[in-house]
Formats: sequence, C-alpha cells, structure tokens
Amino acid sequence: MSIMSYNGGDVIAMMGKNCVAIACDRRFGIQAQTVSTDFDKIFEMGPKLFVGLPGLATDTQTVAQRLKFRLNLYTLRENRAMKPKTFMSVVSNLLYEKRFGPYFIEPVVAGLDPKTNEPFICSLDLIGCPMVTDDFVVSGTASEQMYGMCESLWQPDLGPDDLFETISQALMNAVDRDAVSGWSAKDYVIEADKVTIKTLKARMD
Repeated sequence: MSIMSYNGGDVIAMMGKNCVAIACDRRFGIQAQTVSTDFDKIFEMGPKLFVGLPGLATDTQTVAQRLKFRLNLYTLRENRAMKPKTFMSVVSNLLYEKRFGPYFIEPVVAGLDPKTNEPFICSLDLIGCPMVTDDFVVSGTASEQMYGMCESLWQPDLGPDDLFETISQALMNAVDRDAVSGWSAKDYVIEADKVTIKTLKARMD
C-alpha cells in the first residue's frame, strides 16, 4: 500500500459563479481499520481562503500548522490579507523545500481574492508542482472516481446552492466506491459575503 493512501481521505474543490466550494471526507483510518470519523482535512487560512490537505495524517497536521505560521508572518509584514494565488506559491515553496524527503500530502487550495472576490482553485503534488484550473480539482485516494463524477456533473457558472449540491454528489458518490475514505463529509461554500459550512451524513460501512 502506498504511504499516500495509508490513512485514506479525499479533498475536492469546484468553481462556481463568484463562489468556490471545497469539500472533504472525514474518515481517519490506518489502512483498512477506521479509527475516527471526525477528522477534518480542510483548514481555514483566512476569511475567504481554505486549504485541504489529504494524504498522511501526521503530515496533514504538520503542514497545516506551518502554513498558518507563514501566513501569519506575511500578514504581519505586509499588513494585508494574502491572495489565494500568493498562498499557492507559499504552499509550493514549503513542499519543494522538502522535496528529497517530502511531506506526503497533495494540497488543494480554494478561495476568493480579498479585494476583487475573483474565485481561485488549484491543486499541488507532494513536491509542490501547482495545477491551476477554472473548473474543479481533486486529490486523495478516490481521485479517479471524483474525476469521473465531476466530469459528469459540473457545469460552468453554478450558483452557490447548485455548487453545493454538485460538489456533495460528486464527493459522496466517489467515496462510496473507495474503501479507505468516506464515513461523512464536510462542505465549505465560499462567497463574497459569507462562508457556508455543512456536514453531510454518509454510508457508515
């Protein structure tokens, strides 16, 4: 078994019209054994900026803390909120520094620009190579299943409610086909004036 799938887990992000959504499953396991069902892989880095860190659970927590540290330093030095694209570079730098003994995570960044509210999503591999898209990004053990669901369900210019429904269906149906992820899910829909967080019930088997 790959070290990337040792603890299981998935993160997905989608772009809508003036909004973005990011969602994750909440299973924390050790290979086939489920240890807990409330392990969140998405972390708030700013009022409209979130990062999902699927992969090895120890590295998920380590990288989340290191990113928050670098974000706080930037905010103190620059006296302004960090743009999602800038945050992507921070994540990329952090991962590439450790390229010879990497953190075993594949991050997903989703957010809105602090000034223009322009939506932004991207994913990175474990040594920090970014992929910026304008539709959806997936990461984790069920990434192939999520790609299939996203290709089928996603449409351009979805509103916040439709985006929530689309990302939820894509994630829930994908993790049902994956033994090491699922158990429940958490969705974040990020708009210019608010962030809506919903916890979804899923199959418990």
